[in-house]
Order: sequence, then structure tokens, then C-alpha cells
Amino acid sequence: MVGLLGSGLSAAAEAVRAYGPDRVLVADDPRLKAFSAQGYSAVAAKMLSSLPEPRAVLAPATAMGRELLPRLAIEVGGTVAPDATDVVPREGGGLVVTRPVFGGRATLVVELPTIPCVSLRPNAFAAEKSPGASTKTEPFPVGDLPATATSVVVEKTVVTRGDTPELTEAPIIVSGGRGMKGPENFALVEKLARVLGAGVGASRAVVDAGWRPASEQVGQTGKTVSPNLYVACGISGAIQHLVGMSSSRCIVAINKDPAAPIFKVANYGVVGDALTILPALTATIARSKGLPNP
Repeated sequence: MVGLLGSGLSAAAEAVRAYGPDRVLVADDPRLKAFSAQGYSAVAAKMLSSLPEPRAVLAPATAMGRELLPRLAIEVGGTVAPDATDVVPREGGGLVVTRPVFGGRATLVVELPTIPCVSLRPNAFAAEKSPGASTKTEPFPVGDLPATATSVVVEKTVVTRGDTPELTEAPIIVSGGRGMKGPENFALVEKLARVLGAGVGASRAVVDAGWRPASEQVGQTGKTVSPNLYVACGISGAIQHLVGMSSSRCIVAINKDPAAPIFKVANYGVVGDALTILPALTATIARSKGLPNP
């Protein structure tokens, strides 16, 4: 069963139907237009109570998902596991959840028997469409909301979009660190990203220095990503950064320091100056794809 919460959800409900879930419950209400952990958890708890035997709750490991699931777990007497990279049904109910810990240096496998509330790392799971799916959407009555659900009023929302994919959804990410030596050299990172159709990321040191916006920060205090390919350019590999990207399926590191920690988690490593390697790499990839060199 899929539960959708928000306002103006007709397009989202239609998109979900294509994957063939058993049911799609839609809580479409103007009061849910702006996210509120209190309001969303109250409605989600009502959805669960309407089901005969709810086994688990799965949500994306986004800022909203991480805030919502602990509150929901309290409402329904469940357990929480964030940033899962694998989930398997548990015999007798519940789930067996796999998640990276200690910055990706170890993997924790834990059994959650009572209504697990699990957030899933982006790109860790492949969703497959079901051709000819005939699932119907069912409106779900929101009813009364707790007073705290509307205690915060959103007056304005500013959405910024670049010409590269959003980090948490990008299948490929090219990130730069202090080894890029200055904000002007991030043009090299952007050019490689355009050729690969990738998102652009950055280390915390780069963001703190004002070279790149906070929306591009990957790491413990930034975004957690799990792309198919992560290219780290001039990033040494501090533990705070590794926490956010160590679950990437393939990691390519470019750094002139052969002892940089990033090489310990990289599948492929190139020892050299990123400022020299990136233009050559970009030109080679562009040529192989029949594209002009950016």
C-alpha cells in the first residue's frame, strides 16, 4: 500500500499507480500543503490504523522523512531505522534492515519486529514499473489535525533549480573539495558533470569557504547520497564527508595525495592534480559520447 500526503496530489497519485501497488491512499488536503511533522504523522498514523495488519512503514531518507518517521513511530508504537540500504521481510513479522554505520566503515543488520519505520537511502533501491497496472486511488479523509500542525505558517517558498540533477536523485555525482584550489576552478567540475549528466556536489570545507552553495554539500551535515557513480575531485575524504557518500555503488577518487583517506573507500583512484586531470577526462568522455568538448 502507498500513502500520499499533501495538497494537489493527482499527478503524484497517477505516477505511483504505474508501479502497481495494491492500494494507493491519498490524503489530499490544503492544510497539508506545507510539511508539518506533527500533522503528517497524525494523518499517517490514521492511515496505519485503517489497515488490518500494518507490517512496516517505508519513506525516503530526506529531511522530511527523517523528521516524520520518529514521530510516527511514537504514535504507533513502532521502531525506527534511518538510512537503510536493504530491507528483507522478517519471519514472523517486521523487517531485517541493513544500514551503514560509523561513516560507512561498518554495516549494521538489525531485526525490527514491531512496525518498523524505515527511511531508505536515495538510489539504494530500484523501483520497477508494472505495465498494465490497474490500481485505483482511494481518497483518505484527513479529519481533525492537532493544533501544533498549523502552528508554523509558511509565507514563501523559494525553489532554485540548476541545469544539473538534484543531488539526492542523481544517478551520477561529481563533487569537488579544497583540492580545486578556488571557486573559479569549479567550472571544471561542472563541465564534467554536464558531459556525464551528473549532479554537482561539494565538501563541507568548500561550502564553508563560500565557494559553493549549501544545497550542494555532501556529508554528515549536508546531504546523504547513494549514486551509481560518485567522482570525488580534490576531496581528501574526512569522515564527515564519507558518511554522506560511502554507500555509492562506485567511487572514483582524484587526489594528488596518495595517502588521502578517500582512496580507502574508492573503487578506482587517480593520483594527480584534479585541475590537470579533469579537463583531459572531460574531453575524453565527451569524445566517446560524440559530444562537443564543453
